[in-house]
Amino acid sequence: MQLVRFTHSTSTPEVGLLRKGEVCSLQTLGYSDTLQFLNAGPSAWKKARAYFEDADTPFHDEYNLLVPITNPPRIFGIGLNYLDHAAEAKMQVQKVPTVFLKLASSIAGPGEEIILPYNSSQVDYEAELAVVIGKGGYRIQPDAWQEHVFGYTILNDVSARDIQLATTQWNLGKSFPTFTPIGPVIVSQDEIADPHALSIQLTINGEVLQSANTRDLIFRIPALIEYISSIVPLLPGDIISTGTPPGVGLGRSPQRWLKPDEKIEIEIEKIGVLHNRTVAES
Repeated sequence: MQLVRFTHSTSTPEVGLLRKGEVCSLQTLGYSDTLQFLNAGPSAWKKARAYFEDADTPFHDEYNLLVPITNPPRIFGIGLNYLDHAAEAKMQVQKVPTVFLKLASSIAGPGEEIILPYNSSQVDYEAELAVVIGKGGYRIQPDAWQEHVFGYTILNDVSARDIQLATTQWNLGKSFPTFTPIGPVIVSQDEIADPHALSIQLTINGEVLQSANTRDLIFRIPALIEYISSIVPLLPGDIISTGTPPGVGLGRSPQRWLKPDEKIEIEIEKIGVLHNRTVAES
């Protein structure tokens, strides 16, 4: 199933399920918030699926998709998780995953503008597969990773490189407002047999700048979940963004930074397309 947030006839956002261009609301089942739904656990997800598949369930064909989750407990970013990206960034891959945080205040939805801040001249793009945790846990073993994953979405790890690399701490340079576009949907993990075999592509104004496959991840999802949860208990709604492939602006010659009025599209196989346009901070 594809979990979404949307607006329909009113301006109040609702959480729902999407199929073939139509969406049904989970408001009837008592869920008004994505995190609330994730926290309800597998029994609630099973009930929602039955509701979704019921012939009498009302669906809407006119709606506007929003960011699928607004309030994840944490957004864990993974740096340097493709060998070619580490090489273009001229950074060494560590023996354990490089983990940083992005603030939830940086989240943006599909179709929303990415604001290029006035105090950065080196804003970069990063197409990434993101994992949405459904069941929390501490010290999760790698063979149990699927029990803890609700699904997958697309995340653009927008980064102000001049801010990010001014110190060894990356968090603030990656957490300007609108620097974490997510969406348009969260695809439940049962619909993606192998998240390590997905094509991923980023275009700007139609030009392909990143094109790879998640099979090239250095630290795969089981290892990421095991490592992070060995230190910090994972919570329902946590997002782990698995890192970006080569082709970012930082690694190009000449370097290629985002400019106002550029259309960015990230497509990941079996998930969809996340699109945003850039705008200068006013």
